[in-house]
Amino acid sequence: MGRAGLNRKTALATLTLTLAAEAPDLDVLGSVRGQAFAFAHHRGFTHSFLGVLIDATVVLGFVYLFWRLRGRKTKNPNLPPRWGLLFFYACLAGQSHILLDFTNNYGVRPFWPFSEKWYSWDIVFIVEPVMWFFLVLGLVAPALFALIDREIGARPRGPRGRVAASLALLGVVLMWGVRDYEHRRAVHALEARTYKGADPIRVSAYPQWIDPFHWYGVVETPAFFALAPVNSLGPEVDPGDELEIIYKADETAATLAVKKSYLGRAYLDWAQYPTTETETLETEGGGYIVRLIDLRFAQGPNAIRRGRRRPLTAAIEVDKNLHVVGDVYGTDEHQKIVPEPD
Repeated sequence: MGRAGLNRKTALATLTLTLAAEAPDLDVLGSVRGQAFAFAHHRGFTHSFLGVLIDATVVLGFVYLFWRLRGRKTKNPNLPPRWGLLFFYACLAGQSHILLDFTNNYGVRPFWPFSEKWYSWDIVFIVEPVMWFFLVLGLVAPALFALIDREIGARPRGPRGRVAASLALLGVVLMWGVRDYEHRRAVHALEARTYKGADPIRVSAYPQWIDPFHWYGVVETPAFFALAPVNSLGPEVDPGDELEIIYKADETAATLAVKKSYLGRAYLDWAQYPTTETETLETEGGGYIVRLIDLRFAQGPNAIRRGRRRPLTAAIEVDKNLHVVGDVYGTDEHQKIVPEPD
C-alpha cells in the first residue's frame, strides 16, 4: 500500500502502514492468561472496526515518539509528516488486516462490542501462496529492474515501485474474484443434491491449499453431518467412498456441563459445525473428557475416522459431579489437559 503511492503523500507512511497492519495481532498477548482466555479473545476487540481506531491511535503515538527520538528527521526533508493523514493510513492498514482475516475460514468479529457474531468469506486457505507470490513480486520486481539499470548504466528514474505494487494489489483482488466465483459454484453443487436421502439444512465449502477448484464441503442434515469433496469446475460432489457421514452426538449431562464452561461457550460461539466426542475416564475419581470439534477444520473427508490430528479443537475434563477439572485448546486435542486454577 505504501509503495502503491501512499508513501508519496507524507513522511513515515510506510512505517505507519506496516505497524498498523500488524497491530490487530497484539491480541496474542492474551496467551499469558492461558489457552482458553487467548482463544476466547483471539480476533476479537483488536480485529473490530472500533478496535482499529484504538490500534491506529497507539501506532500513531509510537510513530510520533520514534520521530521525536530521531530529532524530527525523515528520509526526505522536503516531505514532512502529516499526522492527520497518517492516522487515516493507520486506520486503512488496520482495516486491511480485518479484510485479509475475513477471507479465510477462521473468521472475524468486526462489530464487537455491539455484536459477537463471526463472519468469514471462506475463499482462501489461511496460508495462501498465490497471494504471497503477487505481493513479494510487487516488492522485488522494482529492485531487480534497478539492478539491471545499474548494470547497463541507465540514469536513475527516481522513486520506484508504484506500478509493481499497484499491479500486485490488483492481482490479489483478481485472485479473490476467481476464488469467490469458484466458491459459489462449490456451494451450489453441495446444495443441489441429497445425502443418504436427506436434504441439506445448510452447506459450506472450505478452501484447499493452493488449488482453487477443489473444496472441502460440510453439509448439515437433521440427523448427521456429511463431509464431501467438491470440484467446482464441474461442479460436482463426489458421492463415492470419499463421502463421510458423522451422526450428531446425543446430548448428555457431561456434554451439557462442558458447553456451559468458559472454554465451551467460547468454542460454540465460534464454531460453525460443532460436534462432540465423549471419553469416560476409568480412573479412581471417574469423570469424562469431552472433545469439541469444528468440522470445518477436520482436514478433509475421513480425517476423523483415520485418526489424523485435528487442528483447532478443545478438550474439557469434568469430574463425576460434572465440575470442570481442566481444559486444553490447540492443534491437538490429545495434549495434556491443564488443570483449572484454584
